[in-house]
Amino acid sequence: MVRKRDPNILVFDSGLGGLSVLSALMATLPYANYLFLADDARFPYGDLSDDALIDGLINLIEDTCKTYVPDLLVVACNTASTVALEALRTRFSFPIVGIVPAIKPAAHATRSGHFAVIATPGTIRRAYTRDLIRDYADECVVDLIACNRLARLAESYLLEGERNEDAVYAEIQGVFEGPQNGDVDVIVLGCTHYPLLLPVLETIAPRPVLWIDPAHAVARRVMHLLEQEWQDCIAGWQADLPQQERRIRFSATRGDTERLTVAWASLVEKKAQVGMIL
Repeated sequence: MVRKRDPNILVFDSGLGGLSVLSALMATLPYANYLFLADDARFPYGDLSDDALIDGLINLIEDTCKTYVPDLLVVACNTASTVALEALRTRFSFPIVGIVPAIKPAAHATRSGHFAVIATPGTIRRAYTRDLIRDYADECVVDLIACNRLARLAESYLLEGERNEDAVYAEIQGVFEGPQNGDVDVIVLGCTHYPLLLPVLETIAPRPVLWIDPAHAVARRVMHLLEQEWQDCIAGWQADLPQQERRIRFSATRGDTERLTVAWASLVEKKAQVGMIL
């Protein structure tokens, strides 16, 4: 279906990790207009109660919609998605797409039947995550690895170029060490920060594994909800390439949008260095 106008997409995260999802969205829907909203004043969300997270998020989206009218909201935060999606869909009439650990794709991809999920402690402890395992991976062995510092290490890598390989490995060593971990062949990136750190993760992994980032699946879901065809998206990318950066705006609850701008520029540069679109 050829679009009649360029859609407005609101992309939300508690910090800058959601930029990995924005990158996938831009690669899929380059002609859309984007507002990236970071609730960095309350980062990290894992420290909040469910009620505080939901109430604060609803209030923030309501305030944002007074000046920005989205056609669709992307909740580019695993913790917020596992807690608040139902409440958000009840409150708002526009389509809402969340991001949750890619348990189902991992269960299909593993050959050994043993995979791992690395995520924040908040995502690991949610019943939602265990429900996904029950529903889609009940015949697999699934290791849940809570990472306390990996999101901040990802930010340091993106903003300052600090690789901190020893610190990164210390966060994920539970995936590879131990007598029962030798056959883990798939690792789910269960936080939107983690794909930002993928070059480091691939370097420190003691053996090849498949890393699964659900961001591109989210982008495809957005494309379908907006009733766009892939051919139209490709045509849009060809036509809109010179204008892409003008289509992105940043907002932060702390007011520090410069940090988001710098992080986005760094992400674009790093992907350009390896020949990737955005």
